[in-house]
Amino acid sequence: MGWTFSGYLIAAAVATPVFGRLGDMYGKRRLLVISLWLFAAGSAVSALADSLDAVVVGRVLQGAGGGIFPLCFGIIRDEFPRDRVARSIGLISATVGIGGGFGLVLGGVLLDHTSYHWIFVAGLVMASVGAIGTQLWVPESPIRSPGRVDVRGALVLGVGLTLPMIAIARANEWGWTSGRTLGLCAIGLAVLAAWVALERRTPEPLVHIPTLIKPPVLLTNATTVFMGFGMFCSFLLCPQLVQLSTDTGFGFGRSATTAGFVMVPGTLSMLVSGPLSGVLGGRFGNRMPLSLGGLLCSVGILGLALDHSSLLGLTLWNLLACFGIGFAYAAMPNLIVDAVPQARTGEATGFNAVVRSIGSSLGSQVTAAILVGSAVVAGGAPSETGFETAFYAGAGVALAAAILALFIPRAGHSHLSVAEEIGAASTLPDPALAADR
Repeated sequence: MGWTFSGYLIAAAVATPVFGRLGDMYGKRRLLVISLWLFAAGSAVSALADSLDAVVVGRVLQGAGGGIFPLCFGIIRDEFPRDRVARSIGLISATVGIGGGFGLVLGGVLLDHTSYHWIFVAGLVMASVGAIGTQLWVPESPIRSPGRVDVRGALVLGVGLTLPMIAIARANEWGWTSGRTLGLCAIGLAVLAAWVALERRTPEPLVHIPTLIKPPVLLTNATTVFMGFGMFCSFLLCPQLVQLSTDTGFGFGRSATTAGFVMVPGTLSMLVSGPLSGVLGGRFGNRMPLSLGGLLCSVGILGLALDHSSLLGLTLWNLLACFGIGFAYAAMPNLIVDAVPQARTGEATGFNAVVRSIGSSLGSQVTAAILVGSAVVAGGAPSETGFETAFYAGAGVALAAAILALFIPRAGHSHLSVAEEIGAASTLPDPALAADR
């Protein structure tokens, strides 16, 4: 079941920088429309699936079209007045919570009254509407960065990410310290190290390594991995607790619809915390709301570990965790945007989405592995200790994100260098716009 999450996330991790680069080359709106249609196609595959394996295949295809956020961030930076960029990116980031909240409720209702197939039909319809609306009403970005796509780099990145995920998914079966588990993790890390060296030698790399190792970008991406872990820990565990049988002694035995409604206050809170993060970031710097978001998320998940005996407790602690996630998720792309030249916005925010997917994949696989391990020991359903251990792990990782965010240095400026300004201006189709730049 963990692969219904991780299959999507790994595919998104590989495809996101590719789509970000293509957007810089051929137009961000064009690639946004293509991305939405790919998501719709994956939804159709999962909707027609009659086995979990086939659902995972559809999820992988959905993930291949999952790189919409860096494209959206790039469009905002290209089109919006500078004083509206941070708040607008915060609002776009907050839609993760809005979509997640309504998706959980709608998914629960469909699951209780129809079948899981209709969940993917809903995704197909909404992605199609989004693609058509984007084509009709979103302006095309005028900025282009000619080049080519590093397909080789994308494939190597995919291998390096997938091998450790397989190891974590099989760790309970193979043993966490077995040769196969440690060997696959080591090989995956070696492949990722080779990928960095490969990208340095590639004339037109998938991602610009010198940009990624700039301290503001590097530390923001590291913090993003931890926040992605914490978010999926909460999103996976709370609905399972609500639906787990009362025979376990700690589950609530409620419907999928009820599980969705328990999550709604938290996910909707991101509509408030996302834009608020943009306001605070503009006044105090974006590392402040990122660190605060990690701290709130950690406290909320810790509360879930200590107090999960009532639906009200689950709802309120998850609300606090999600409020923090909204703060952090809005601050992360703003930190990246402030630290990189405008011509590299899509590429850099795309890689930030990649590392968020890596953190989310780790969170989903580690959480699933902890629950599976506790179920094996208990001889049936996951134990309460298993849930508590997973919550503690998520709280610790989110706290690490809060601490790490404090060390992110301020970016010197977010403007293009003179040479980059000239190059960017030369790609603008309107001479008046180029002269203005």
